[in-house]
Amino acid sequence: MANSSLPQSTLDTFQPISASAVHVLARLAARRAVQEQLRSQGVRVSLVKPAEISVRARVYLQSHPELYREALERAQRMGMYEKRRRRRASRSGL
Repeated sequence: MANSSLPQSTLDTFQPISASAVHVLARLAARRAVQEQLRSQGVRVSLVKPAEISVRARVYLQSHPELYREALERAQRMGMYEKRRRRRASRSGL
């Protein structure tokens, strides 16, 4: 039996982590890292265009894929679960 390895309560409470939440948290971490780099260089972050920070954050995220793993762990701690999608009524029954 496939379900005998986990207690029933564990099977009933499984909820997948939202992929969009993980992406948002990873982008935020990359953005913060870029802003910290700018500050350490003596640049006033408030004078840098947000679009430039976003571009730099995207490049930073590509070179630091571990941010996705950290974001996943953070999303799990925060309880950012996907909302269950409603099933659409079948049109063939009409």
